[in-house]
Amino acid sequence: MTATPLTADLVIGAAELERTARGLRPHRLPRPIRERFADPQLSLMEAQPSGVRIAVSTTARRLSLELLSTRVAYRGLPRARGVVDVTVDGAAHSSHALTRGDAIELNMQTGASTMTSGDPDLVVIDGLEAGEKTIEIWLPHNEQVDVVALHTDAPVRPAQRTGPVWLHHGSSISHGSNATSPTGIWPAVAARRAHAQLHNLGFGGSALVDPFMARHMRDAKADLISAKLGINVINHDSMRLRSFVPAVHGFLDTIRDGHPETPLLLISPIFCGIHENTPGPGAIDPAALGSGVMRFVATGTEGDTAGGRLTLRVVRRALEEIVAARSDDPNLHHLDGLELYGEHDASALPLPDGLHPDTATHALIGKRFAEIAFGAGGPFDARAAGTQSG
Repeated sequence: MTATPLTADLVIGAAELERTARGLRPHRLPRPIRERFADPQLSLMEAQPSGVRIAVSTTARRLSLELLSTRVAYRGLPRARGVVDVTVDGAAHSSHALTRGDAIELNMQTGASTMTSGDPDLVVIDGLEAGEKTIEIWLPHNEQVDVVALHTDAPVRPAQRTGPVWLHHGSSISHGSNATSPTGIWPAVAARRAHAQLHNLGFGGSALVDPFMARHMRDAKADLISAKLGINVINHDSMRLRSFVPAVHGFLDTIRDGHPETPLLLISPIFCGIHENTPGPGAIDPAALGSGVMRFVATGTEGDTAGGRLTLRVVRRALEEIVAARSDDPNLHHLDGLELYGEHDASALPLPDGLHPDTATHALIGKRFAEIAFGAGGPFDARAAGTQSG
């Protein structure tokens, strides 16, 4: 086994690799954004490499990846550990749950936090068939990682990148909250079904129609672009309808400055019973927390949309009207999030914490998105969209 330096051409889905004292840390946002705009929540989320994978072509039959993770744990609340998924020539090969690493433990009742240091994990990938193959190592979507070393028993080179580059922005649901593995988050499910190159800009609690995010998307290479907006604005109670509508128009205008003709899909929120007719802000249910369960509630007054207060029903209608008002843009499309997960789905597949889908629901959403967006006649249909990366 020989050491293989991890370089940017071996990594897909990261904006940059930061060299730290521990190794190489993938970031999904570039340094200028992290230094100027990222609050503690976004800083934490963007360093979790959701959708980021190491992709190599090689004849190797054994690889090992040493990485040191940092996870967020909640005192008294169970939370699944991060997982490394491995695919070979596009097919699932193995999954490796992390067991070591550092932990930041939060006490949700007092707000206090404690840091515990741990050792690196060693992920061993063996039993590989002889011959040339493409191996993708999907990093955990829900834990920050520093890659310490990559070892292989044969030389590797960057995998050939095929398929359109799909740039997606969204909230914690797009980030992958409550999914148990990185290939199980709905954008990854959709991208793998559609043979697209996912660049995931889903950030827990941070899809707030920020101008800096639109500028980043404007400047990023992409053949296909989507933005799933609304739920975090309600969670934070950060806008009223009067400010939300022009903010979304401005967000789209900025993206169009860099991608004037790229297929662009604006997606409204999926069904979420707590916010369908109740404004935010959202909060953690203290009664559930006292029972060792994480559950979210809406703290606004049901039906109160006076003064432009936002609910999911208000947001969905506003996003549909925004796209309709931009009829001069034939490559702008709208997708009602209820087509991905609606009220009728909630009875069979309820959101476990009242806000985020579980793994089975991520799979359902990803499958439906692939069929609607990438399917025949859809906004990302290759026959209609083509490839316009730039």
